[in-house]
Amino acid sequence: MPEIDIKAQRDLISSLPYSYDVSNNSTEIKKDYTRFEGKPASVAGRITAVRKSGKLLFADLLDSTGKIQAYFDYSTIGEAEFEKAKHFNAGDIIGVKGEVFKTSSGEISIKVKEHLMLAKALRTLPDKWHGLQDVEVRYRKRYLDLIMDPKVRETFVKRSRILSLIRRFLDLRGFMEFETPTIQPLYGGGDAEPFTTKVNTLSEEQYLRIADELYLKRLIIGGFNKVYEICKDFRNEDLDSTHSPEFTMIEWYQAYADYEDMMKLTEDMFEYIATELNGSQSIEYHGKQLSFKAPFKRVSFIDSISGKVGKDVAKLGDDELFKLAESKGIRFDKGKRYRAHAYSKLLEVLVQPELVQPTFVIDFPRETSPLTRPKRGNPERVERFELYVDGMEINNAYSELQNPAIQRENFEEEAKKAQAGDKEAEPLDADFIEAMEYGMPPTGGLGMGVDRLIMLFTDSSSIKDVILFPMEKRVRRQ
Repeated sequence: MPEIDIKAQRDLISSLPYSYDVSNNSTEIKKDYTRFEGKPASVAGRITAVRKSGKLLFADLLDSTGKIQAYFDYSTIGEAEFEKAKHFNAGDIIGVKGEVFKTSSGEISIKVKEHLMLAKALRTLPDKWHGLQDVEVRYRKRYLDLIMDPKVRETFVKRSRILSLIRRFLDLRGFMEFETPTIQPLYGGGDAEPFTTKVNTLSEEQYLRIADELYLKRLIIGGFNKVYEICKDFRNEDLDSTHSPEFTMIEWYQAYADYEDMMKLTEDMFEYIATELNGSQSIEYHGKQLSFKAPFKRVSFIDSISGKVGKDVAKLGDDELFKLAESKGIRFDKGKRYRAHAYSKLLEVLVQPELVQPTFVIDFPRETSPLTRPKRGNPERVERFELYVDGMEINNAYSELQNPAIQRENFEEEAKKAQAGDKEAEPLDADFIEAMEYGMPPTGGLGMGVDRLIMLFTDSSSIKDVILFPMEKRVRRQ
């Protein structure tokens, strides 16, 4: 940071106005120039570049929608105001009022009649030609990333729109959005290690939710037929290109529906989002054309793995299954030597990379899904699917288990895993079982990682590129 006159800067900043009358933005002026030509406009934004040419000064103003040029003419604003404008620097935030016109080079601009300093930048912006090259700096100082790179701004504008489209899609189909607890006495609804926290007033250890499933199901039991929630979930897991310990999830549940209904709803939602965003059911992702036109391809969980290894993996004993997995380079963490983990890892290694176009992997082994109803006609399978796109898991859905006795048995099996050292096993939630004992209607449910969905629709390679302030190792400051 350069040497500055602290008192002078403090006095300058203290004298800045509390508000400014902004009546227009850069994008509307440029898009509808014929309506604005010769008319007064009032715009505020950050200066990203200043160019001086004799008694003319040009400043690029970045507002929330884009850029527009402010044109300062000595003959229009006079010596005193022009001298003030000559002290503007890149990074300063100013307000300008004037007439919309085109310069001799054809650039749509505002011929300034009045201008006002609104915020003084005490630090120099990064070089405009190179921007922020250090990826970690981009994530840690996202505000600079947004200032310097219009593509980053576009990504987060699109993120906001996608969230609105998801809500609109579900609202139009009769779903209602509810809020459920972030801090929970028991975590559940997924296989994940939770974050713990201390509730001082209760003198209890509780957990940040890993999912909102069990609370939304309580709402189904309570009589709401279509419910959803978009929320932050927290899982104490890896940081990589598709995982973040803090992430955005949507879950929805529909009474009197099953996993077939959830597949149809998923197809309709992806078609809707793609069409609203791009005017087409197809998108480009990592150089590939992906089509979200229904119906999506379906493959069987067990059959897809069996086809890769030349044998029916469901008929293998535990030792044979683990040996097969290890022959494929899969290693098991302590406390995770269970069939469910072996199955999941084999799918991940052998099948998942080839699922480029939207594909439902359906009918999971019973061992993998303690909250799911058995497959009709095959009790060794469950009515569950996951959607994969370009090898990435996007969502997970069930025909929800509604038998409290079986639910208790499944929770007890999970408890045995926990006792053996599996930190991702679900605890027994007696309160949820009690709720089920009052009667839970047939229900279809789905959970989807919103960040991964946004990665697809913004052609982003890392989940950190679609999270405004992703988790990073803390930098200690003096």
